[in-house]
Amino acid sequence: MFKGIAKIFSKSNKDLRKRIYFTLFCLGFFALGTGITVPWATYITSELGFLEMFNLMSGNGLRSFSIFGLGVSPYITASIITQILQMDIIPYFKDLKEQGYVGRQKINKITRYLGIIIAFLQSYAFCIFILKNTEVMTVLKISLVMTAGTAFLLWMGDQITQKGIGNGQSLLIMAGILMSMPSIFTGAFNAFIRGSFETGLGITLFVLFIICYILIIVGIIWIQLAERRIPIQYSNRTSSAYGAQQSFLPIKINSAGVMPVIFASVLTSVPEVIVGLTKSEAAKNFVHNYINYTSPTGLLLYIVLIFVFGYFYTFLSMNPDEMSKNLNNNGGYIPGVRPGEETSKYISKSLSRLTMVGSVFLVILAALPVLLSLFTNLPSSVTIGGTGILIVVGVAIETYKQIESSLTARSYSARKKRFR
Repeated sequence: MFKGIAKIFSKSNKDLRKRIYFTLFCLGFFALGTGITVPWATYITSELGFLEMFNLMSGNGLRSFSIFGLGVSPYITASIITQILQMDIIPYFKDLKEQGYVGRQKINKITRYLGIIIAFLQSYAFCIFILKNTEVMTVLKISLVMTAGTAFLLWMGDQITQKGIGNGQSLLIMAGILMSMPSIFTGAFNAFIRGSFETGLGITLFVLFIICYILIIVGIIWIQLAERRIPIQYSNRTSSAYGAQQSFLPIKINSAGVMPVIFASVLTSVPEVIVGLTKSEAAKNFVHNYINYTSPTGLLLYIVLIFVFGYFYTFLSMNPDEMSKNLNNNGGYIPGVRPGEETSKYISKSLSRLTMVGSVFLVILAALPVLLSLFTNLPSSVTIGGTGILIVVGVAIETYKQIESSLTARSYSARKKRFR
């Protein structure tokens, strides 16, 4: 790793450094924008509920109603919708999917326009839900400014992808979460050391808190990198050929990423939003006591939804029938498994087992902050685990891999020129 960092600062990798500096500049501009509040809005002091997920990804920008308060979360919602539509739901999107590069470009364009529309609808709904008794024109002004902020972030994310390093939208989400993380450690420091604990006990608990955080990060890295490699052979290749390499079909343990947790969080919080717009105290108490994921039954529902969406999103993004068809078209097969339906069943069985392990990991990671708030008196800002750290680690790994592959390609090109 340290050798890779040293290579970045070598004279031959000047253009790579420019890409990294450009990325850091854009992320810094995003951090600056999260501190600029829309003139007609005010800082929110109440609990945000299910909006905490969006607030986390925007670097606490939603709570302060900043110009970048929505972040790129509307684009994520739009991309999920277009992915679902690419199934057999709407033939037009399925045709675009099968058109290759041209189809992907059209889908990306549709996703961006849809993301901007969703940004306006989300900002308008947030203003109505949070800024109650506000004039319609004021709500429209705030909604338009926040929508413009999201549109600018989408453009800046594309610039990072093209001129910088890594995926622009993912890096913006990671930057927003990292901006929110210092409050976790300052809150833990104040609770353990400056709180009601004795000095020695407080220091010990704070050190244990940091160690637990490090262990969770190590566990996330292991899960993110762990994969099952299904051996693949091709009819036009021979395994005994000199220098031949074994081909594999890699399947990650956590193929769905953080999406199941996001879906489950939003879905369990929808009843809270609906009853919040009514004046029925009985309905509010029922939702709070039985459906909110801070209650025992709500936590159980939350866990079940994570499993359901884990399987749904995994099989949506990795269709066993399509994988089997692609293998057959390329002359590939799994040793000992017949091509066609048996291969599809074999891949489906492997996906199911791995998704079970990945979903259990997601449940543990998502339930840790809830359990911590239920059984301790720590402030709500102090959490262990959570989906935010999963996003940060996942994006960091992917960005590091891209830098490493870029350095490897440049090193190979330099060697090739040297031997000419």
